Amino acid sequence: MHEKHRGHEAMHAEMVLILILSIFVAQVALVQWKKLHFRSYQLATLVAMMLIPVGISLSHQWWRFIISWLIFSLITGFVTFRATRQPLDGSTPRLVYKWFYLLYKISYGLGIVGYIAVMLTLLGMNVLFRAKPTTWMDFGFLCLYYGLYYGVVSRDLAEICTDKMAAKVGYYTTTGLPARHLEAGICSVCGNQLLVSPQNNDEAIIEQTFQLGCGHVFHEFCIRGWCIVGKKQTCPYCREKVDLKRMFKNPWEKPHLLYGQLLDWIRYMVAWQPVIIAAVQGINYLLGLE
Repeated sequence: MHEKHRGHEAMHAEMVLILILSIFVAQVALVQWKKLHFRSYQLATLVAMMLIPVGISLSHQWWRFIISWLIFSLITGFVTFRATRQPLDGSTPRLVYKWFYLLYKISYGLGIVGYIAVMLTLLGMNVLFRAKPTTWMDFGFLCLYYGLYYGVVSRDLAEICTDKMAAKVGYYTTTGLPARHLEAGICSVCGNQLLVSPQNNDEAIIEQTFQLGCGHVFHEFCIRGWCIVGKKQTCPYCREKVDLKRMFKNPWEKPHLLYGQLLDWIRYMVAWQPVIIAAVQGINYLLGLE
């Protein structure tokens, strides 16, 4: 191998220089694109994150990821389809919240399991179970990748659904006047009957109910869906000012700047890094560099 590359030091240096310049130019272009046209950047990044990993998996025949990607895409596609329908069905906010919150918990759990597996391997705990370190490491990194990938993609898709559905739920209107009269024991988001009162939540079998400061009561998943969907700190029925974010923490909100930077880094590594590497290989090919 060393004999094969001997005498090509100048060409190798030129290839490294092309790689560094390509990464620098790509970084500047992506930052400017994100700053000037965030919507198109967000959509292009999401499309790249959905298609590039499955394309690489198909070329290497990584069937485990392909099967999980197909299941995720089919269910999420159905949820997104429901979220973009007009008029919006009253049960859609519940569906959106339940599905994306389930994805959040699964991806979070996979990330924790993967991190623990990697740390235990580094500490040599695999010896106690007579397991090879490579097996534990592969399992840990696999869980980390699945957790981070599906966590970021589902978060971005949830934001798109919320933008499409905002202010189009139930009794809510932009004028502030309810679309119709709210009867007692009815949830104003979905229009269905409340099975239990907030005082009897211990008796709830399927889901609990929540009462806001204005006195209006909602199904648990309806009002949580409204928090994500409407992105408004107001009651879905009377528009009275309510601190919904304090009552229900949205799992897709950035808790701090570091987490937001981590998500951007994951998007860059999954979506744009393969594109940059492919572009560099194309430049090297056109220049006759091998």
